[in-house]
Amino acid sequence: MKNGAIAILIIVVLVLGGYVLMRGQDDTNIPNGTNDVANGSLSDGGNQAMATTTDQTNGRTVIGKSVNGADIVAYHYGTGEEEILLVGGIHGGYSWNTGWLANDLAIYLSDIGEEIPTNLKVTVIAQLNPDGIAEVVGTLSGETLPSDFISAPLARRVAGRFNANDVDLNRNFDCNWKPEGIWQDNKVSGGTAPFSEPESKAVKDYIESHKIKAVIVYYSAAGGVYSSACNAGILSETSNLTTVYAKASGYPAYQKFDAYQTSGDMANWLAKIKIPAISVLLTNHEEIEKDRNIAGLKAVLTNYSR
Repeated sequence: MKNGAIAILIIVVLVLGGYVLMRGQDDTNIPNGTNDVANGSLSDGGNQAMATTTDQTNGRTVIGKSVNGADIVAYHYGTGEEEILLVGGIHGGYSWNTGWLANDLAIYLSDIGEEIPTNLKVTVIAQLNPDGIAEVVGTLSGETLPSDFISAPLARRVAGRFNANDVDLNRNFDCNWKPEGIWQDNKVSGGTAPFSEPESKAVKDYIESHKIKAVIVYYSAAGGVYSSACNAGILSETSNLTTVYAKASGYPAYQKFDAYQTSGDMANWLAKIKIPAISVLLTNHEEIEKDRNIAGLKAVLTNYSR
């Protein structure tokens, strides 16, 4: 954000609750699945066993745990049978603004409530890589956040891109997977096999056990909406999803990401299993571009309403 103090405050809202809760609080009694997000808690952490809500149409589900044991939480809004999934934070502390954006989109969904089309449920996984955030933030003691978080050294930010096994989660999915992937001009670990990492395995299991209509994955930073594909043409519904989001948000639309060759990409794996998916890349690492992404989300909900 332009104002460093405001940015740090909001990062506290995004991160602090989850990691404080990791120290032992129990917040499972959440009637509508919104209090965690509104208070900035992206991780239950108080329950070491896997937990799911009884009513997953309006609530929260712990879908798995990170390498270091942090909960990976999905928040649910709406009552429909067709599910739209939003995923942020796959690159943890390096792309911290995607988790912040996903958190704000969850708050927006909570606010609009019954305006969500009745045939839809929207699920938000705001932080798929909690250990990557922790790498940048460091160990939280008390209620402080490092004052240099926004301007953290590049090496610290880069380390925060990976999970605690030093794997790039967006190279760990089953589309052209390789044990060694590429990020810009760097070699990165894709893991020992597709879905070798608990974070990617958790979202895979969730997706395969639900009726997912479409998926939006948030990254930074390039400024655009990218269609997904895996060794085949782009699904027609994916092309439409790309156009709908790009037109409403004002981001340019692209058929594919071609700045460098990627392997094991999440959105491309979704294309492989025939689920429409787009990658939304924020323009930079400092802002969440909330209004334009709310506009994109609203257009997607309208597109899938019936």
